[in-house]
Amino acid sequence: MSAVGSVGSVGSVDSMERVLDDVRGWLARFVCVMEDRDLDLLTLWAAHTHLCFETYSTPRLVLDSPMHGSGKTTVLEHLSRLCLNPVQAASLSSPALLTRMLNAGMRTILIDEVDRSLDPKKPGVEDLIAVLNSGYKRGATRPVLVPAKGGTWEVSEMSTFSPVAMAGNAPALPDDTRSRCIRVLLLPDLEGVVESSDWEEIDEDAQALGARLAAAAEVVRETVRTARPPIPEGTIGRIKERWYPIKRVASSAGEKWASIADELIVRDIEATAMDKEDGIANVPPAVSLIRDVYAAWPDDAGFIATTDLVSRLIRHNPLMWSSESFFGKDLTVQRLGRMMVTGFKIHSQRQGDSARGYHRATLAAAWRRMGVTPRIQTDGTAKTDGTDGMQLSHPSQVTNEAEGPACRVCSRPLMAPQSRAVGICGMRDDDHQAARQAVAA
Repeated sequence: MSAVGSVGSVGSVDSMERVLDDVRGWLARFVCVMEDRDLDLLTLWAAHTHLCFETYSTPRLVLDSPMHGSGKTTVLEHLSRLCLNPVQAASLSSPALLTRMLNAGMRTILIDEVDRSLDPKKPGVEDLIAVLNSGYKRGATRPVLVPAKGGTWEVSEMSTFSPVAMAGNAPALPDDTRSRCIRVLLLPDLEGVVESSDWEEIDEDAQALGARLAAAAEVVRETVRTARPPIPEGTIGRIKERWYPIKRVASSAGEKWASIADELIVRDIEATAMDKEDGIANVPPAVSLIRDVYAAWPDDAGFIATTDLVSRLIRHNPLMWSSESFFGKDLTVQRLGRMMVTGFKIHSQRQGDSARGYHRATLAAAWRRMGVTPRIQTDGTAKTDGTDGMQLSHPSQVTNEAEGPACRVCSRPLMAPQSRAVGICGMRDDDHQAARQAVAA
């Protein structure tokens, strides 16, 4: 067995598990991370670049930090020795050049200083981001004009599929780009716990380790292509797109690395839930609305007049729906109606001769689909909506226990394990803070 951080024997093909162990040990020598698990993440991400064609999608890696001198460029330099056909770009200026480069063969794009080069306010950045966004799935292309016979031009569809790592100081990436990213946070190594990356001394060893990783990936290529390993509960949608490639590669290295991948996935799911509760994640207004409608809805009411619902929403979440909000005005009946229709195709209705309002049964499907309430598993005999195989029961038939825990202060669904443990969501107003202090006491 090779020593920790060594490159092992050159010229032989090692098992994927041994190579990943050595890559992880190598990175631990030179990279200072906030959490040790991020070394595992960097290791698996580097390995997946050699196998991303088999995994169908490739998560974008973001090396983030609040300040300069945190080691982001150092990580990119190490990845340039470990990843598939790397190309380091201090900046990107031409979407057409990037597309032509990728069309010539898959490359691992390593972009430094994305807080400047991919600033959404910078002219022309939208096209670059579009290429990076589209290229996270196999088969993605971009039309590019190429010279044709007779001095004319014709359109050629060029591939944009490629692994991408981006480094920057708290980069302001668009939400759709962030949703495709896995983040590693770096801070300065003020205590000197890692070695300096003196490339004149270590470059040959780093290149040899990268060659071993490529060779090991070639051995497990077919295994990764056909593998469909289990994943933790809650790994759905964009989270699955980000993490399933990592899990498939990890599984090819045995149970230890598969378990490590599961821990990384669970950590990301929990962090995502906490971001939503703390208001860090940018939640579209329509999503906030459907969640707040559920939280403000009386337990025993099957129908609420629109005027009453508007008042309840303002009282429940004044920072979102009152004049204190960014909108600067109280929510109105008309605005609520527009948001319900454009966001969820839900129209207000009349109940007899009463004023217009909303039936709880009409909102049930939207609540389930948006994860506000859990879907109800059936045995295949109950009526379903035909798309998710879930029973279309009236919400009043769902017990509070089935719907999952709710905040004892505001009744919002509790998503993060830390919130469920105390029974209080992540909101930071006085009522929630007082409730936390009471629990702590």
